[in-house]
Parts: sequence; structure tokens; C-alpha cells
Amino acid sequence: MKKLLLIPALLATLAMATEYNWEVTPVIGFNLPEGSALDDSTIYGGELQYNGFASKIKPEIQYLYTEADMVGSNNQADISRIALNGVYNFDKIGEAIPLVKAGIGTEDLASTGDHPFFDLGMGVKIPHNDELALKLEAIYMFHGESDHKDALVLLAGLNYSFGPKAQPIAPAAAAPIDGDDDKDGVLNSMDKCPATPSEKVKTVDAAGCCVDGDDDKDGVLNSVDKCPTTPAGKKVDAKGCCLPEDDDKDGVLNASDICPNTPIGEAVNVDGCPNTIILHAKFDNNSAVVKAESFDLIQKYADFLNKYPAYSSKIVGHTSSTGEASYNLALSKKRAKAVEAMLIQKGVPASRLSSHGEGEVNPVADNATKEGRAENRRIEAKLIRD
Repeated sequence: MKKLLLIPALLATLAMATEYNWEVTPVIGFNLPEGSALDDSTIYGGELQYNGFASKIKPEIQYLYTEADMVGSNNQADISRIALNGVYNFDKIGEAIPLVKAGIGTEDLASTGDHPFFDLGMGVKIPHNDELALKLEAIYMFHGESDHKDALVLLAGLNYSFGPKAQPIAPAAAAPIDGDDDKDGVLNSMDKCPATPSEKVKTVDAAGCCVDGDDDKDGVLNSVDKCPTTPAGKKVDAKGCCLPEDDDKDGVLNASDICPNTPIGEAVNVDGCPNTIILHAKFDNNSAVVKAESFDLIQKYADFLNKYPAYSSKIVGHTSSTGEASYNLALSKKRAKAVEAMLIQKGVPASRLSSHGEGEVNPVADNATKEGRAENRRIEAKLIRD
């Protein structure tokens, strides 16, 4: 099989523009037995191909003859081969037509009789004119018998085309297809409005023409809707556009509300922001170091202050009543200072911040319960609008 590696070296590409009904090719080349008792030898023969069938694969009869010397002796073996092949010519590439072939045949070896084989080959035709071409081929013959070796045959020949011109294979006529060019769900053959705009494809009648719908389900027909993509559930005016809203019911319309999620009932300023915000900063017992779980809350507050420079903030620390009042006062100051420092670290100018502690004097829950004490340990951020 290693001789198969020689095949690509023989490929060049070319072909003729049209085919005659017949092609005949006298050939000469080399017979290269694969590991047998025969030496490499010269081979002669001829090929006859018929192109008159309306098929891509053309039938070919091939005859080859060689006199091969026996390895290690002066004896010779006459070998005659005849094969029936199917030949497929590829489309023209430049000035060339590559080809492949496959078939079956029989080999008459004078000393051992007839042996069947399969062959597989490839090649190329190089035209000189409309009738003559150089033909190069490499064919591998498989015998499938342990005592009868395979062979690679390399051939060159003068290809002569003659007879009537073969008729080209006409492509099958494509069946007409009833499409839907404007993608409105109505076939072209029935579409009375074949150019429906793409944004209207969901609102056409059986004839493919637009009907007046309400695509955004706001109660205003498309033909008069000036805001055709209103979010679901929004209240709209007669033109289909959203009415001014106050989602958090704080008396400040959404368009002006920079604190849009204020708890219902809480007093707010003209921007919709509460005067005091509870920062749920967490600390370990007797510690003024902010716990990592509180970093996101402080970051969001820093982002707010950086976005709205008209606001300043006073950070106020509170504690529960557990422990000495003086200790709690000092701890509340340290905790407020720690939060202030984090806000400065996150870009809030120090000039817009201040902090102090109030210890245990302003509880918001009952210090007699565990839950109340936890609620009283808090950081408040008072917003001051400049």
C-alpha cells in the first residue's frame, strides 16, 4: 500500500469543454507489484470510454498487458488484465478536468490462471485541442488473495475523442414554490398586500393586509399610538403614552424621584429621598470594624452620594443599652467614623461627610429583648440637601 503515496504526484488538472460520445486511449506505463515475486515492469494497453449516456459516471473497458521478470531468475510471466470501470469527470479547474474511476476485472497470469481484482484510480486529462489530450492515471488493483499480491499501475496515454458530441445533462427544473416574501404568514399567491412592513407581520388579515391592532396592549390602537412600545401594565393617555406616575407613592413623580423605592409613608424631600436612611452595617461584638457582609450596602450609598453631589451626609452611630453608657457612646462614635472612612475611600469627598455617635440614648426598639437590642445597634445616614 505504500506505493499509493505516489498517486498525488501524478495529479494535474484539465479537461475539454465538451465531450464526444467516444474516447479511446492507448497507454504505456509501469506495473509495480506490491511485495510479490515479480519485478517492476513496463505495461501496455488501451482504454475505450463511452460518453453517450445521460449520467455523470461513464463506462470504460480497459485492457493492460505486461511481461514481468521473476525475482531472482531469468523467467518471465505474461500478465493480461481486462477491467470494466466507471469513470467520473470533475468540473473543469482552469484548463483541466480531474477524474476518478473504480471497477472490477480479471487478471490472467500465465503461471497461475485467472484472478479477479477490484481497481481504484485517479487521474487527469490535459487537452491539446478539442479531440486530443494527454491522459495521466494511477490505478491500484486489489486482489484480496494472500498468495496474489496487489499492484500499483502508473499510466500515460494519448486520449482521442471522436463520434457525435454527447448531450449535456440538463438540470432538473425546479418546481415552483409558493413563498411568503413579506413574512406575514400569508402565501404570495393569496397575499393582496405583498409588501407588508416587517413590524406589522402579526397584524394582517387573511388577504395579507394590515389590520389595526394594539401591539403593546395599552388600550390604544396602533394607528393612533404615539408610544407603540409602552411596557405592560402602564397607564397611558389617549395617545398611548405613559401618564406621569409615582410608583413609591411618596408624592414625587418617577421622572423627578432619585430615590424611587422609598418605603410607603416615610417623609421625603423634593427629590423623593428620606431625610434619614438606616445603613444596616454589621459589626462584631465590641468591634468598630465593618463586616464584609455590609460592604455592598455601603458601596450603594457611596454611589448615590457620588452621583448626586448636591447631597451631604451625617453618619450617626447608635448602640443598645448593654454595657456602660460611656463605653457605648465611645463605641458608637468609632463605628460611625469607620463607615465615614469607608465612604471617603469609595470616592465621596470628606467635605460632604461628618460623623458622631449617640450611644444608647435614642433607641428605636425595646432594649429588654434580644431583637430590640439588635435593631438599636444601627448606623443612620442623614441626608442633607445643599
